[in-house]
Amino acid sequence: MDKRQQKKIERRSKIRRRIRSTIKGTAERPRLSVFKSNKYTYLQLVNDLDGVTLAASKAETGVDNAKEAGSELAKLAQDKGINKVVFDRSGYKYHGIVKAAAEGARDGGLDF
Repeated sequence: MDKRQQKKIERRSKIRRRIRSTIKGTAERPRLSVFKSNKYTYLQLVNDLDGVTLAASKAETGVDNAKEAGSELAKLAQDKGINKVVFDRSGYKYHGIVKAAAEGARDGGLDF
C-alpha cells in the first residue's frame, strides 16, 4: 500500500471516530451505517447500546443500486416499526453512493 492510500485510510478512520463519538444508535432510533467496498455497498441499522444489527441491506456498487438498497432497508425497518434513524456516513463524503443510499432510505419512509 502506498503512502497516498494509507493517508486516505487514516483520514477516513479519524473522521469515523469523530462521528461515532457523537452518534449513538438506540433501539428506538438506530444508527444507519454505510460501508462501501469495491464490489458492494452495505447498509445496516445498528443498536449501539445492545451491540446488535436490527436490519441490513446489500447492493452491488453503483448509485442506482445504492438507492434501491436504501429503499429496501427502509422497508425492512418499517416492518420492524422503526421510522426514525441517525445517519452515519462512516467517514465517506456525502456524495454519490452515500447520498443515493440516504435518499433511497428517505424515499422509503425513514426520517433523519
